[in-house]
Amino acid sequence: MRNQIQSIAVRNALLNWFQAHARDLPWRKTQDPYGIWLSEVMLQQTQIATVIPYYQRFLRAFPNFKRLAASPFEKVAEQWSGLGYYRRARHLHLTAQRIVREFGGKFPSDYQKARKLPGVGHYTANAVLSIAYNQPLPALDGNVARVMARLYAWKGHLQQSSFRRAAERKLQELIPLENPGAFNQAMMELGQTVCLPRHPVCEACPLSPWCRAHRLKIPERYPAPKPRRPTESVHLAAAIIQKDRKLAFIRGLDEGLMSDLWNFPAAFGKSKGQALKRLQEKLAKATRKVPRLEKTLGTLRHNITFRSIQVTLHRAKLRDYSPRSGIRWFSIKDLDHAPVSQLARKIAKAIILDHHSALSRHNRGAGLPRRDQAVKQR
Repeated sequence: MRNQIQSIAVRNALLNWFQAHARDLPWRKTQDPYGIWLSEVMLQQTQIATVIPYYQRFLRAFPNFKRLAASPFEKVAEQWSGLGYYRRARHLHLTAQRIVREFGGKFPSDYQKARKLPGVGHYTANAVLSIAYNQPLPALDGNVARVMARLYAWKGHLQQSSFRRAAERKLQELIPLENPGAFNQAMMELGQTVCLPRHPVCEACPLSPWCRAHRLKIPERYPAPKPRRPTESVHLAAAIIQKDRKLAFIRGLDEGLMSDLWNFPAAFGKSKGQALKRLQEKLAKATRKVPRLEKTLGTLRHNITFRSIQVTLHRAKLRDYSPRSGIRWFSIKDLDHAPVSQLARKIAKAIILDHHSALSRHNRGAGLPRRDQAVKQR
């Protein structure tokens, strides 16, 4: 009985706080499962401030499942470009097509059916069904896990199955039968704005009277840090091929990364030499011609998940190429709206900076930069 009374008090305090302090976010203004599902996919591993303009533009372009399903993926990728984690865009498109084909254009309200959709995991299914369909299903993400770990001073972290089971059991006790979506959003909001990973604002937390970690004065010790995959340092050789003021791009980066996006032709290697050799082989296979790599333009750094990448840019020339090579030509101005990767944008920016720097030196009588003076982007 005591635990039940405390659960009711915690729930009421949280919902009252949320009603007074909830941020005015665009996906909170709709009960449409489409808009809610879209926001949940976009918010995976992406900051809210970054997502908002993408969400609004995406909805204007594809206001419902039918429009999204009927659009070519190229258009979907254009709207997604720059948001990162591009597999999500592919899953969005495939899911929309499945929903139109199998569920009449409406997100299924059945958990098992929702879970079979591409890219819809346990958390996403629970979040959409609770917010859009008022089903009392707990939505346990990293922010909610942090709140729960501190509230009950639990050991462990979200990647541990025992932690997840304990957290979901307790959330099931707390979640109300009426408006469970508001409860789930309130827990997320608390973790995002008050119960922060570092320097939590405990004095502003509605749950501080019941929070064991706060009472112990060690909130930052919870949850335990999750094990991190060691960073892998790799080299990438990228080819800059120009024709009539346009640049050559191909689908995908290398090793299956960014397979739906356009990138400068590139190849990974454990060393600069190995990356360059693989790039030459890749270009020769795609174009049926041995490419001529004229000079190194410079280097830059880029991180993708656990990879720390040193990119070396090579000016290349192709005298001829097969129409079936997969090459597509973009001008620099095209890249603002083209489905290209963030790495490609970074490389394009480096090329522009290098070009402007070279022009400036030339205008001062210094001539073009020598190879050992190439611009280095950090």
